[in-house]
Amino acid sequence: MPIKTQSDLPAKEILEKENIFVMDENRATHQDIRAINIAILNLMPLKEDTELQLLRSLSNTPLQVDVTFVAVSSHESKNTSMSHLNKFYETFADIKNRYFDGLIITGA
Repeated sequence: MPIKTQSDLPAKEILEKENIFVMDENRATHQDIRAINIAILNLMPLKEDTELQLLRSLSNTPLQVDVTFVAVSSHESKNTSMSHLNKFYETFADIKNRYFDGLIITGA
């Protein structure tokens, strides 16, 4: 089933080339289905590679998956640009009052 991501997430283009159904927010809002909401706390050094691997795995579910990437605000990443983190990640403070069906924590 589809993975909902931001339309300019770098992993989106790669997933589409692999024939994995990825949709953006606009298309997802027109679906008559409740997506499963997953927060991913990505602690891996190579965050973009990890995003791609996790989205590949999550695409194998029969459910529509809405992913929110979470970063630790007190940590400064050495291998991922701040612009990428600012654009595609939220902090715990941003999401603490939102409901998620699950949380995936990655770590090195």
